[in-house]
Parts: sequence; structure tokens; C-alpha cells
Amino acid sequence: MNVLETDLPGVLILEPRVFGDDRGFFMETWNGRRYEDLGIPNRFVQDNLSFSAHGVLRGLHFQSPQAQGKLVSVLRGEVFDVAVDIRTGSPTFGRWTGVTLSAENKRQFWVPPDFAHGFVVTGEDALFSYKCTDYYAPEHDGSILWNDPEIGIKWPVGDATLSGKDAAAPPLAAMPEGSLPVYRAG
Repeated sequence: MNVLETDLPGVLILEPRVFGDDRGFFMETWNGRRYEDLGIPNRFVQDNLSFSAHGVLRGLHFQSPQAQGKLVSVLRGEVFDVAVDIRTGSPTFGRWTGVTLSAENKRQFWVPPDFAHGFVVTGEDALFSYKCTDYYAPEHDGSILWNDPEIGIKWPVGDATLSGKDAAAPPLAAMPEGSLPVYRAG
């Protein structure tokens, strides 16, 4: 497996080995020992699958407390996937990194707990899969404005299709006191 580090410590792009021939391909999408060696927890409690049309943008979502680490991939289509450091006190607070994930490139993206996550469908549609390190907790669910100018994400779409919740999300600077996770060095 090829591992690419990003500008945000702990956020990783993973390129699993793919074995293909004229019959198709095989790849290992999860191996607890191997991924744990990379710093990815060896415990996932919830798997999610979403299907979206071209231009649908989901995010920027997080949970605090009860943060979810997410190992994400695309089974069909293509997305531009983003992680944002929202940990107050972090040296990289408010910074983002992104990657194109597709059924073709078979990349995975590790978004650690306490980071906001979002994606936009850049292909015709996308079947998006993610493993979570903690359960969904609606009482701890949060959203940050997808196009917050202070974060400055360069989304590769002009007009995004958003949920009402995502369209009404506040910018990072307007998040209520105590609603964001706190950075803990080490």
C-alpha cells in the first residue's frame, strides 16, 4: 500500500494495492494490523453508504464530543473529498486538505476524529462508503459553512446542491463557544 501524507498531520491518502487481470481486480480495503501501523484505529463501529448525484455537496460535518474518525472511499463515480482541522488551539486550525477519490483510482482517505469532513460529487453520480470509529450521535452533530471564505476550500464545482442544514451552517469563526473539539498535542 502506498501512503501519502497531507499538509494536515494525521490526515492520510491511502492507495491500496490492486491486483487485476482480464477477469477484474482484487484489493484489500481493510486490514486492522496494517492500518493500525499507520495510526488508524483498529476499531470501527459503523459503516455508512451514501449515493449522490452530480454536484451534491455533503458537509462540512463533525461530531463534538463523540468524534468520528472516518475511512472513506468511492465505490462508483468520483468525488472531491475534504478534511478541515477544527480543533481549537491546533497549529493547523482552519486549514484544509482535499483529494479526488474515485472508483477508478481506488484511493481511500483517512479523516481523523475532531476534523470536519465533506465531499462534492464531481462525476455523474457517486456511491460513497465510509467506516466510522464512533456511532452517529445527532445530539453532537455539527456543521460548518461549506464555502467559508476564511477556510477557502477550492471546491471544483460552481453550483453545489446542498441540504437545508448545510446551506444554513455557520462559518468556523461563528461556531458557538465550546462546540468545537480542543487540540491535544501528542
